Amino acid sequence: MLNKTQIYDFHKKNGKLVEFAGFEMPIWYKGIIEECLAVRNAAGIFDVSHMGRAFIYGEEDEAFLNYLTPNDVSMLKPGMGHYSVMCNEQGGIIDDLILLKLKDKFLMVFNASNRSKDLAWMYKQAEKFKVKIDHVSDQIAMFAIQGPKAREITQEIAKENVYDIPRFGVGELTLNGVKCLASGTGYTGEDGFEIFVLDASIEKPQNAFKVWGSILEVGKKYGLEPCGLGARDVLRLEAGMCLYGNDIDESTTPFEAKISWVVKLNKKSDFIGRKALEKQKIEGIKKCRVGLKLKSRGIPRHGYEILKNNQVIGKVTSGTLSPILNVGIAMGYIPVEYSNPGEILQIKIRDKLVDAEVVNVPFYDTTKYGWKREK
Repeated sequence: MLNKTQIYDFHKKNGKLVEFAGFEMPIWYKGIIEECLAVRNAAGIFDVSHMGRAFIYGEEDEAFLNYLTPNDVSMLKPGMGHYSVMCNEQGGIIDDLILLKLKDKFLMVFNASNRSKDLAWMYKQAEKFKVKIDHVSDQIAMFAIQGPKAREITQEIAKENVYDIPRFGVGELTLNGVKCLASGTGYTGEDGFEIFVLDASIEKPQNAFKVWGSILEVGKKYGLEPCGLGARDVLRLEAGMCLYGNDIDESTTPFEAKISWVVKLNKKSDFIGRKALEKQKIEGIKKCRVGLKLKSRGIPRHGYEILKNNQVIGKVTSGTLSPILNVGIAMGYIPVEYSNPGEILQIKIRDKLVDAEVVNVPFYDTTKYGWKREK
């Protein structure tokens, strides 16, 4: 029996449903390309209620989170958040996550596919601390509104000023009369919010429908579209963001994944994986994640081989056709010596070797697309 999110009835009526991480989720509504372009040019709304959510609070909540994650939680002021990971003792990534600091507690958002693994790991580590972990995934609905028009649309149904919530900030918003939290985060590279509808359980989803429906209604005139998992995957790949299980897992470290900013080796407190990561920092890495852009036609897919001088040097971890660039893009792990931007490699696509250039991510021009775009 598959799990359903609070607004499953909307998806069933309007979308094409697939199984994802034990949930029945929409892969698309109108179509992946149309939904991607809506987010890049106007706005899109995603149901991400399948993600894991937990409140963490208590006397030693900060100390616990500083031990659990390599990022520096003591740097977070109330109303701010950051991207982070949980590592094992070898420095491998158990999961990537968003951590938000509220007035009197923390809110952690983690991957749907890792819900039970993450919670088991956190409960185990929490035994050493005066801290409580409140798993609230089924009590709170979660939506992402993303795109250059996302803030304007949200403002139309908000009582408060949404512009007070910066990128990676978090604050309270009343949307269509419903109490929510909103964070300036997302998985598309665009501006926007992830909205947490506080009183919206699986059993009583009325508030979830109220918020979702009002965003769809107001968003119509802006060109907002409801978006499925297909568009979400393409958009995050264009933005150069990792997908857990594909681009990062317990056999990769944050240094190899090129997300080294989540590791603060200068923080005073100990954290899980510290020794291994300190060692790797000194010795250097042998492989790393890179962006690859095809030089001719073709669509690179997960598992395709990456070659240099006819030797297999790695595999594609994520690949797609970018709707805004109209070219095949991919990410994968290769030896560090081949990882400089401009390096030409090959990807084997259906028995044919296609040239691919190592590029920096995001794949798009950040002056035209993404949250840093010129207004």
